[in-house]
Amino acid sequence: MAFLDFITSNILRNPPVLLGLIAAIGLIVQKKNIADIIKGSLTAAFGMIILNTGVGLITGTISPINSAFQEAITGKTAVANTLNDTTFTASFGGDVGLAMFFGLILHLIIARFTKVKTIFLTGHMLWWFPFIFVAAGVEAGLSGFGLIIFGAVFSALYWSFMPWIMRKFIWDVTGDQSFLIGHPTGMLSIISGLVARKFGNKQHSTEDLKVPKSLSFFREISVTGATVIFIMYIIVAIIVPSLVGKGENLLFLSLNQGLTFGAGLLVMLYGVRFLINQIVPAFQGISEKLIPGSVPAFDVPILFNYRPNAVIIGFLVAMTTSTIMIIIANSFNIFGVILIPLVITSFFEMGGSCRCR
Repeated sequence: MAFLDFITSNILRNPPVLLGLIAAIGLIVQKKNIADIIKGSLTAAFGMIILNTGVGLITGTISPINSAFQEAITGKTAVANTLNDTTFTASFGGDVGLAMFFGLILHLIIARFTKVKTIFLTGHMLWWFPFIFVAAGVEAGLSGFGLIIFGAVFSALYWSFMPWIMRKFIWDVTGDQSFLIGHPTGMLSIISGLVARKFGNKQHSTEDLKVPKSLSFFREISVTGATVIFIMYIIVAIIVPSLVGKGENLLFLSLNQGLTFGAGLLVMLYGVRFLINQIVPAFQGISEKLIPGSVPAFDVPILFNYRPNAVIIGFLVAMTTSTIMIIIANSFNIFGVILIPLVITSFFEMGGSCRCR
């Protein structure tokens, strides 16, 4: 158990190390020289760190908006001693770790011996899915070995089948069949793709939007993103004044957060390009030698560089519609609990879904 915990904490839940190790294995089986192996594995790890840094900047700017929404709707912020990921892990972390371990074995068996050739490489999601399925099993009254098997089987099935089912939508967007998307946004992306196939027109893309020459700078995703966050901060701060701390100026707080968001997008996209340029060629060794025909599945930000306008449009539409629906649900107590708009979810999950067509 101690060894498994070590592997889980230091490799499987550590995306830079995990992808660096995957790159090294791929280069080794291709019989590259030691210099290329070291350079390729470290560069892949660097790309993941750069990507994570960009994501951190982005989430850091929109998390306060989440908290402001929560305070406005519930009248209070989250209580530290309530059930959350930390308290659940304290009680069931061992079950989650074992579910992940056995799930990964089953996932690799599926890739090796079936036509579903997904290799799921979104590091933190290798922990998140067993966590969710174990939590669902606990809620259903499962315990012990049955709980572990439940979490392992359903995690492996998602890791294997969802990216594979999504593949044609992803390849239509990217024009690149060398990778897949491994993320909880799978079902949303499939629905989005099916709707777009039915009602959309590939001759008209969000990336072809006509804007006046004087506003052409809005075609740059970092500029558009910064502007959106700047405006959003001002609007939310008017509704929830506590968003602006004591001694802070609303205008400059909004400006700084918008600039940080835009910079985060640039850093994230640079990390995406860096990672793809290193991990995909290295993965060819695994695909050719160890699991023939296998295709890596990465986190959803990998898509952002292919349809940048769709990212912002999807984010704005998701924020607007989800906020309206949440207000309606809360007003009529439809679910019996208070819901809050999820800004981070609207950006990553919904923005990602709007590109899968």
